Amino acid sequence: MSVDEPALTQQAMEDLGSNPAPEDPIASVIGRRMARRTALRGLFGAAVAGVLPAALPGRARAQGQGDGASTFGFRGLPHSNGPDSVVPEGYETQTVLRWGDPVLPGAPDFDPANQTPEAQALQFGYNNDYLDFFPLPKGTKGGEHGLLVVNHEYTNPELMFPGLGDARAARGRASAAQVRTQMMAHGASVVEIRRQDGRWAPVPGGAMNRRLTAETPMRVGGPAAGHERLRTKADPTGTRVLGTLNNCAGGNTPWGTVLIAEENFNYYFGGPAVGQGDQAAAHKRYGLAPEPLFPWFRHESRFDVGEEPNEPNRFGWVVEFDPYDPQSVPVKRTALGRFKHEGCTHAIAPDGRVVIYMGDDERFDYVYKFVTARPWNRDDPGANRDLLDDGTLMVARFHDDGTLDWLPLVHGEGPLTEANGFRGQGDVLIEARRAADLLGATPMDRPEDVEANPVNGRVYVMLTNNGTRRPDRLDATNPRAANVHGHALEIIPPGRDHAARTARWEVFLMAGQPGKDPGTAYHRAVGPDSGWLSCPDNCAFDSKGRIWIATDGAPHSAKVSDGLYAADTEGEGRALTRRFYAAPQGAEVCGPLIGPEDRTVFLAIQHPGEDPGSTFENPSTRWPDFRPDMPPRPSVIAIVKKDGGVVGS
Repeated sequence: MSVDEPALTQQAMEDLGSNPAPEDPIASVIGRRMARRTALRGLFGAAVAGVLPAALPGRARAQGQGDGASTFGFRGLPHSNGPDSVVPEGYETQTVLRWGDPVLPGAPDFDPANQTPEAQALQFGYNNDYLDFFPLPKGTKGGEHGLLVVNHEYTNPELMFPGLGDARAARGRASAAQVRTQMMAHGASVVEIRRQDGRWAPVPGGAMNRRLTAETPMRVGGPAAGHERLRTKADPTGTRVLGTLNNCAGGNTPWGTVLIAEENFNYYFGGPAVGQGDQAAAHKRYGLAPEPLFPWFRHESRFDVGEEPNEPNRFGWVVEFDPYDPQSVPVKRTALGRFKHEGCTHAIAPDGRVVIYMGDDERFDYVYKFVTARPWNRDDPGANRDLLDDGTLMVARFHDDGTLDWLPLVHGEGPLTEANGFRGQGDVLIEARRAADLLGATPMDRPEDVEANPVNGRVYVMLTNNGTRRPDRLDATNPRAANVHGHALEIIPPGRDHAARTARWEVFLMAGQPGKDPGTAYHRAVGPDSGWLSCPDNCAFDSKGRIWIATDGAPHSAKVSDGLYAADTEGEGRALTRRFYAAPQGAEVCGPLIGPEDRTVFLAIQHPGEDPGSTFENPSTRWPDFRPDMPPRPSVIAIVKKDGGVVGS
């Protein structure tokens, strides 16, 4: 998520919940390790005088014009920043779903000047993020027909409603009805789509269509269910919650359910009671503030911490639901821990246990995984219904010799005892950040997407940025103080056993512009004018195991639009990144999803027009409609080859 406003940038907002006392920064670990190694699987050259090289020796060439290494066939786009999106020659963009499009029966035509909560609850939500595709009929592998699941992370009232002014003013000026409209624009959508005559489009009246909002009833599962810190006036049992908030990325399960991740939940809870009482330390650790980014507490009492002290504890979880059953009750799986979940992607251990990888999207926070207590049952999907309620949550500690340990967050082990305020496993999970602090996990540079590559078995960790790393916390060999461009790591489980308690790690790339930004490192053919990226956020893999990286923050860190980049993960083209998509003005690229048979790239284009001073009346872009009566609309797009071929080929 990013909210691009001079007075309140994303990094300023991330300060609200930053780790107060990080130690052993990952940037320092990278530097110490790289200084002792002359090469890293062909990616880096020698580390000279404590500075990571921009690339291996060699002359950078225009991408796609004879570099001879990449397996991709498209010509990489130049860096740009404009009102419209851009794709390579031979490709086209199809707009599949836009904010306000009908999802449920009775949805009115979208009228941006006359929005209501009732209408928005039936329409496609705002700021689409995570994307997933579930084939229809269920159980098939069809590539032309299915359910598209889409998260809706947050709202931009300054671009949603007329007359509210810029971003900071609009959040405070929003009326009670406009706040409720925003609540209905959060959550997720399930929409039946089909590809006909080469074009993707919603199926009118899809029987399995669904909207989740900030008021959808949900169940609490796992060790924290019923905990006294989850009980409220409206729910004295601590087992029933209204809604889900700030759903960023997500994942799926091998038994066919979807997982959506609650990220910056602290932005919604406020009031004078924040920072007071016996939960004051937890408020600080999770970034709650008396005047939150979205001051909904002025209109909705459950967001006032003084009225409902435990309501914030009911958010920050991973939510599971069945996309094929619009009547199913979503479940907050507390065994996976409470923090600012970027995503939650799965891998299968050799013994059949399911492993969920997760990043806590905060500067100086951690990388986690969860391992189920028992294997999943391929033959009986019902046996997996509550599989995610029983298992072990772990956090990563990286070592400078290229190894890491996964540390279990288990009550009674190590410092996780009643003497430190943990009376049971529920407390450990509700305060997972503090538990990880005490275990000595490695603070990271905003860990976002963490995904296993199904082809090579490695796990890729997107570390978006951390501009607050100070030089006095780094070794002399570490070049990435003020790491505004971020980097990406690989975790290598032993024998592809994702449940193992140890692993190795390597650097995949160090982002930034070669020749300008210290410490950048890619394939040698990535030069100052071609292919480099800034602020890696989410990733996906095609059937060949090649990585596709979406960025969030490049307009601020590098003065170019965010985009989608593709690279090989093995062979001569390893880390030779190419720019495949350029986003419109002010937008972030989310939810990269490589569609069936690698013939479509689905993207969620979030907050187009989110620029300083941009408003409903005078936005920096009117993408994707470009109509004078329409504001910019977050939308899901499909990128396909004009000849119907495999994308990237």
